[in-house]
Amino acid sequence: MSGIVVSTTVNGDPQDFVCAPGETLLHALRDRLGLTGSKEGCGTGDCGACSVTLNGRLVCSCLVLAAEADGAEIGTIEGVAEAGKLHPLQEAFIEHAALQCGICTPGILVAAKSLLERNPDPTDEEVRYWLAGNLCRCTGYDKIIRAVQAAAAQMREETHGV
Repeated sequence: MSGIVVSTTVNGDPQDFVCAPGETLLHALRDRLGLTGSKEGCGTGDCGACSVTLNGRLVCSCLVLAAEADGAEIGTIEGVAEAGKLHPLQEAFIEHAALQCGICTPGILVAAKSLLERNPDPTDEEVRYWLAGNLCRCTGYDKIIRAVQAAAAQMREETHGV
């Protein structure tokens, strides 16, 4: 097998790996780097279970070739918590019972974090629009929306004291 050497940064840490020319970023993250939080739900970019950020842009990692990540910054679910402390989104998902089977949860958390980094005070409609590419078959979306809004409020309070 001829391989492609990819040098990237994942969750702030430099990473190098060798991948096949047609290998997806999802499989490289899971199989080469051992980052198994991102899930393959559909393999066609329709469910969002494999959502990661690539140079700050939310993408379905099943649709990105691993070789395209060369020189890029990647953010995965494993990088959401910092220094062993859960992110406010993770805490809110637990508090609001916004997860059940867990297949969609990593992608939804990465997508919600991406939203809140861009818009710290979204409306419910904006949250629903931003998360439209993430499918959940267990919880329905009301608990997810409430959890994202609770985390957003907590993050605003921590940032601004408001």
